[in-house]
Amino acid sequence: MEAKYFESFHQELKNQPRAIPFLIIDLDKLDQNIETLKSSIQPNVDFRIVVKSLPSPELINYVMQKAATKKLMVFHQPFLSHLSKIQDHSIDILLGKPMPIKTAAYYYRTLKTPNGFFPTKQLQWLVDTTQRVEEYIFLAKKINQKLRINLEIDVGLRRGGFTNLNDLKKALQLIQSNLESIEFSGFMGYDPHVVKLPKVIMSKEKALKKANDFYGKCIDLLKNEFPKLFHEQLTFNGAGSPTVTLHQNKNSHLNDISAGSCLVKPTTFDISTLGEYVPASFIATPILKKMKDTTIPGIEKMKGLLNFSNKKNRQSYFIYGGFWKADYYYPKGISENELYGSSTNQTMINSSAKKELEVDDFIFLRPRQSEFVFLQFGKILTLRNGKVIGGFSLLSQD
Repeated sequence: MEAKYFESFHQELKNQPRAIPFLIIDLDKLDQNIETLKSSIQPNVDFRIVVKSLPSPELINYVMQKAATKKLMVFHQPFLSHLSKIQDHSIDILLGKPMPIKTAAYYYRTLKTPNGFFPTKQLQWLVDTTQRVEEYIFLAKKINQKLRINLEIDVGLRRGGFTNLNDLKKALQLIQSNLESIEFSGFMGYDPHVVKLPKVIMSKEKALKKANDFYGKCIDLLKNEFPKLFHEQLTFNGAGSPTVTLHQNKNSHLNDISAGSCLVKPTTFDISTLGEYVPASFIATPILKKMKDTTIPGIEKMKGLLNFSNKKNRQSYFIYGGFWKADYYYPKGISENELYGSSTNQTMINSSAKKELEVDDFIFLRPRQSEFVFLQFGKILTLRNGKVIGGFSLLSQD
């Protein structure tokens, strides 16, 4: 079935007006992943789209409609500015990492909101230290706008955020003393370490329990010592694609779950917790040159030995582009020649003599991640029922 699938849209690509590297999203497979995700999120929990994993305005709108969500997580100021310009008053944006105060100030200085996006009500800045809370208070007073602040808590990833209740308490005290300038909007605790830690260090179950326990203590601190800051609309965000399926039980304190990569499933996300998801994104690139055997510069005399010792060297090809964060996927049995070296211009790949590949044929790769790889292409081709039906643009990098 896989061979039939790729041969079907291989011909579709050959019918395109030009042959260049394409980034492709299969909308049928994307739909399947969206339904899988929706079925794994509890009814009282909101789904928040991770924008960096799906960096296209049309793709984001597509997923928002299919998943019935108006919540986004943004990690990049140019993306934030772009989305603020094109989205309306119904969107809620949570920053996925703390922004330097200079960058936050730049955002407000250059802000354009023709469709009615209102940052005071719709934007949550992520803050990881008491010092940064102070910086955002100063910025709020300077621009005379109230800022919403979400506090990053370290639930075990050890990548920043509040690691203990004493420091968190100081930050909450500072927020409570400056409510004319800032508004507390919740917590964010990212936990991919839960599934990435080697079992010899800590089991998945123990790591998840420790993360959930600390998250619960942070919420208890808020409720017990800062009742004026607590209300039912607060955002208690966490998870991420690797752990989204682990927050389906009563022990999770999250009411807001972020994910994105699982919907297109790059190879980095071929993990046990995402076994029900299917690959939905591919790179297709044409073969420019075909040669019998493999010849390496400077050691041409060893050509016969190289080809005898490795049957995969019996055919060599040079493809259009290469050196993406991606894995060769179809046809099976092709691989990059590591001895020749990688190239972003023309990469040598090899196969056995049994492969019947020709110049202008396409080969297919799966991205290892979406957030960086997608942005290397001018646009995203969209596929429906094996046919190219259009394209999605990319978010601005300016």
